[in-house]
Amino acid sequence: MASKAFNTLVKSVRACTLCEKELENGVRPVLQVNPKARILIAGQAPGSKVHATGIPFDDPSGNRLREWMGINNDTFYDEECVAILPMGFCYPGKGKSGDLPPVPLCAQTWRQKLVDALPSIQLTLVIGQYAMAWHLPHQQKNLTLTVHDWQSYEKHVMPLPHPSPRNNIWLKKNEWFESDVLPDLKRRVKSALK
Repeated sequence: MASKAFNTLVKSVRACTLCEKELENGVRPVLQVNPKARILIAGQAPGSKVHATGIPFDDPSGNRLREWMGINNDTFYDEECVAILPMGFCYPGKGKSGDLPPVPLCAQTWRQKLVDALPSIQLTLVIGQYAMAWHLPHQQKNLTLTVHDWQSYEKHVMPLPHPSPRNNIWLKKNEWFESDVLPDLKRRVKSALK
C-alpha cells in the first residue's frame, strides 16, 4: 500500500465514529500502526485507563505484556517495531465481570484493511478470545487449550491469554505458561525484531 493511501486509512480509523451510539464513554480509537512494524499485537479493546490516555497498553496489562515479551517501553512503543491493533479500537465500557466485548462493527470495518497494510509483520501475538476468533477461526478450542497448543500454530502466530491482573488465577492454575510458553515468546519476539 502506498504511503499516502496508508496515511489516509489510518486517519480515517482515528476519526471513526461508527460505534459512537454503542459507546457510553464516547469514541477514542487507540491503535499503533506502521507498515514497517515487525510484530503485531492483536488484542481485545482498550480499557478505561487506555481510553483516558490514548496510549495502547498504558496500564498494568501493558506492563505485564512487555515483561512477557522481554522488551522495554521504547521498543514496545516504536511503531516501526510493534503494531497494536485491538479487535475494537475504542473502550467498550464496563460489564458485570470486566470490560464489555469489543463492538464487532469495528473489526468488520477496519481490521482486514489494516492487517493487509502491514507487509513486514513477522510475528502476531493473538491475545484473548476475541482476537483468537478472528485470527485463528478454525481453532475450535477454549482459550486454555488454544494457548497450551501454541506450538501447533504457524511460527508467525502465537496465542496468549490476556495479560490483565484479572487473569492472575488463570496464570497460577496454568504454570506451564510461564515455564514453557514465555521463554519461546521471548525468543520469537527477539527474532522478529532482528
